[in-house]
Amino acid sequence: MSDTVATTNLVPVTVLTGYLGAGKTTMLNRILSEQHGRKYAVVINEFGELGVDNDLVVDTDEEVFEMNNGCICCTVRGDLIRILGALMKRKTKFDGIIIETTGLANPAPVAQTFFVDDTIKSRTKLDAIITVVDAKNLPARLADSTEAAEQIAFADTVVLNKTDLVTPAEADAVEALIRGINRTARIIRAEKAQVDIASLLDQGAFDLSRVLEHLPSFLDSDDHAHNDDIISMSFEAPRPLDPEKFNAWIGDLLAQKGQDLLRTKGILSYQGDDRRFAFQAVHMIADGDFIGPWKGEDRTSRIVFIGRNLNRPQLRRGFEACQVN
Repeated sequence: MSDTVATTNLVPVTVLTGYLGAGKTTMLNRILSEQHGRKYAVVINEFGELGVDNDLVVDTDEEVFEMNNGCICCTVRGDLIRILGALMKRKTKFDGIIIETTGLANPAPVAQTFFVDDTIKSRTKLDAIITVVDAKNLPARLADSTEAAEQIAFADTVVLNKTDLVTPAEADAVEALIRGINRTARIIRAEKAQVDIASLLDQGAFDLSRVLEHLPSFLDSDDHAHNDDIISMSFEAPRPLDPEKFNAWIGDLLAQKGQDLLRTKGILSYQGDDRRFAFQAVHMIADGDFIGPWKGEDRTSRIVFIGRNLNRPQLRRGFEACQVN
């Protein structure tokens, strides 16, 4: 796990994802045309040799980079690292970077880039994964597409778009579907991607410490299941954890079950340390850092798993066994 790293000078990166037709490009155009006084570099990925998304993006002063002939989550991940590396070497400074993935992308490898590449990690920070969903068609997409569910599972913020095409009751039902997949994500309802941009960008949504400040109960021990195969499980450990035991256990777990574990997040209390340790992982790639002192006497460690084929008793026993005797 990493030592404490200063993040004040790191460039925030927003990953914008969502299934085909959800409204990602409309959302991107909203961001680029807003009078926010900030400069963003934009990376657009399309699946296919000939791209059109770049032509659909409004003309702005922002720099747009297009990656074609492959999905960002597989064949062109190396291109993403090279583009980000080149951006960091430019004299022009950016207030942020926005990556729009293809509608068929699994966001995991994009997020992993900011864990595993040392150069990228030292210059940027993953600020948020924003998933745009179609309120009208999401139930059908969840029935016929694993990608739609995965994009929601990875999200820090879900924009429930096209709410003007459904009734309030239908919107509530769709939101319940989203909550069944990812109960910790913030949900924002929108029509035609009309969202307060300031509430989306540079918010530290991927930062567990910030989430806990606004929603202390977000890691409460409670199980939620989606009607597909993606489920969420969370556990508590009242006694301090032995860091060596936890690292050994989580390392072995991710090595064996990493493909099934979409997202893992936790706030941990280590024996002999007064600081909270924020742990998070995307599939098999893990990272962690101390995020400040505990407040109050309750120092219960909490961890949440979002994934497939999860064995609740086994996960509970493993996590609780990491406590000091």
